[in-house]
Amino acid sequence: MFKFLGKTPTEGQGKLDCRRAFPRRLLHKIATLAITTVAATFAQSVYATLLKSESTDRPNIVLVLADDLGWSDTTLFGTTKLYQTPNIERLAKRGMTFTRAYSSSPLCSPTRASVLTGLSPARHGITSPTCHLPKVVLEPKESEKGPPNKFSTVPESVTRLDPKYYTLAEMFQDNGYATGHFGKWHLGSEPYSPLEHGFDVDLPHHPGPGPAGSYVAPWKFKDFDHDPMIPDEHLEDRMAKEAVRFLEQHADEPFFLNYWMFSVHAPFDAKKELIEEYRDRVDPNDPQRCPTYAAMIESMDDAIGTLLDTLDRLEIADETIIVFASDNGGNMYNEVDGTTATSNAPLRGGKATMYEGGVRGPAIVVQPGVVEAGSRSDAIIQSIDFYPTLLEMLSIDAQPNQMFDGVSIVPALQGKPLQREAIFTYFPHDPPVPNWIPPSVSVHQGEWKLIRIFHGGQNGSHRYKLFNLKNDLGERTNLAAKHPELVQQLDKLIEQHLVETNAVRPLVNPRFDPARYNLSAEGKGVLKRTGNTPKKTKPRVHRKPVAGWLPGGTCDLSVSNNVLRVESTGGDPHLSFSLPEVVKASPMTFTVEMQSNSSGSGQIFWKEIGLPYNAVRSQVFDVTHDGNVHTYSIQLSPKGPVQGVRIDPSNGEGQIQIQSMRLLDDSGVTIHEWTFADAIR
Repeated sequence: MFKFLGKTPTEGQGKLDCRRAFPRRLLHKIATLAITTVAATFAQSVYATLLKSESTDRPNIVLVLADDLGWSDTTLFGTTKLYQTPNIERLAKRGMTFTRAYSSSPLCSPTRASVLTGLSPARHGITSPTCHLPKVVLEPKESEKGPPNKFSTVPESVTRLDPKYYTLAEMFQDNGYATGHFGKWHLGSEPYSPLEHGFDVDLPHHPGPGPAGSYVAPWKFKDFDHDPMIPDEHLEDRMAKEAVRFLEQHADEPFFLNYWMFSVHAPFDAKKELIEEYRDRVDPNDPQRCPTYAAMIESMDDAIGTLLDTLDRLEIADETIIVFASDNGGNMYNEVDGTTATSNAPLRGGKATMYEGGVRGPAIVVQPGVVEAGSRSDAIIQSIDFYPTLLEMLSIDAQPNQMFDGVSIVPALQGKPLQREAIFTYFPHDPPVPNWIPPSVSVHQGEWKLIRIFHGGQNGSHRYKLFNLKNDLGERTNLAAKHPELVQQLDKLIEQHLVETNAVRPLVNPRFDPARYNLSAEGKGVLKRTGNTPKKTKPRVHRKPVAGWLPGGTCDLSVSNNVLRVESTGGDPHLSFSLPEVVKASPMTFTVEMQSNSSGSGQIFWKEIGLPYNAVRSQVFDVTHDGNVHTYSIQLSPKGPVQGVRIDPSNGEGQIQIQSMRLLDDSGVTIHEWTFADAIR
């Protein structure tokens, strides 16, 4: 008998059939057992047959989530004169553009968790983008007290996406799809990374809130180096290249490409030539007048063009569903180039606010032959809708007991009315950005929007803001006093949502001192001086490759007397090389001839397509640091195609001199050889 290997049905995980009993991510283990167990071999064969028969006629999925891309940051709605997004326009011509698409939160991590689970932040508990912080919190917690100038408390947010949730990626993986995550994650490091949530591939395997250090190389990602042949490589260009490799590798099988762009989140830097081009185009009277941000938008748009070009070149565009959206509104609180990063006008507010500018963004859905090309819809949709929508588009059943707070938007994609009562945005936080609102929750129903400010009224009662978005898109006139019955009606929907999701709510703050709260100052904030304001720091040093090897960590490289010299200051000296051609997966041998007066062991890493340099893909070897020349042969065992190698020759201070290196296949044939007699110094 075979043991059920998935999560139990009560966790929303188990579907008692062959596909769930033998999920794709466990097939490698089953294959290993097959050596000694006939039954396991049979199970794998049955499972593979099921996957092949059920998945070959299913379309591919490309989900692109831009970071901090505002409703007016593209040319889709005629609200910008500065930004150029021809590839987003190109995408729109292939499918349906939504004019009222909302993120699940005005900040990133809550929305990202909602995309992967189909659940509201009120239910999964990630309500703040704190998933990069060390503290692990898996259950939201009430706060009983707050500072005296706050009338409500702020709950503690969950800080990791709990593996108990059956994610969108796990669903695809268990239905025979190759799954790859590229770009920003911000839902937790191991054991909460993409690799633990259903993705076969994760690049750059970075848990942080944005790019590591910069967009323009050199970056500061751990074990993810820029191309040494492109010293000023742009991160989004590189991520698009990595995504292209994934598409090429899986063009003949169903795939789920989850491309969560770093763009256009801070830090604010871009290609210098683009910044200068936009500097000449800026109208100082236009609310969008930041040349650096405009350059970032263009690089983001270029990456989308790269994906579209690849789908066309591989002749798989007609069998690929594309979903494009943003995780929240445009950034209006960072100062960049002496002004705000962007403007969401005519919407009010931006990222981290509950106004439309914080939660409304661009969204496009493409399904060739099904969704009308070049069409538009004013249906209200939200991030939580993507998961149930894709299930219906692919005719895949949800798991037993699996619930969604979102709905399938397939009717809207078919040009029909979308029947839904309302959407909700739960944001029990109050970051002091321009247009901030105290901890609150909102509901959208038709043309109406109600915001409940927790305990912001008299004697701890709630306070309300009611807007008619059809007549007041900029949310300038609060109609709550004029329509008390409508406020009551919409607030009942809010209460129902909070009860159904078991939301952990802000409480009345017992320490609140009314004299310490200035209502007239509510919503007023200053720009955060982080952006690209020049700092009094050492200029960024572009580390250049030497003889094709890129120095990293605590070492510098040079070539003299036909040897590659590695000067190490101790700690983590390493150097990496991108192979000119990808090498198929098979046992390999790396040989290095070197002498050293340093200390510690050595380590050889290999880089597989779509995966970063990591200790699990490495081999440690002993090094003799006696100043004499020694030759070392290290066996490598890659499981996927190899595109780079890295050597950590020691972990101490000193000098290492490398005479030669070779990479051999399992037959002893040289794949690549490095000598330094003719190397460029």
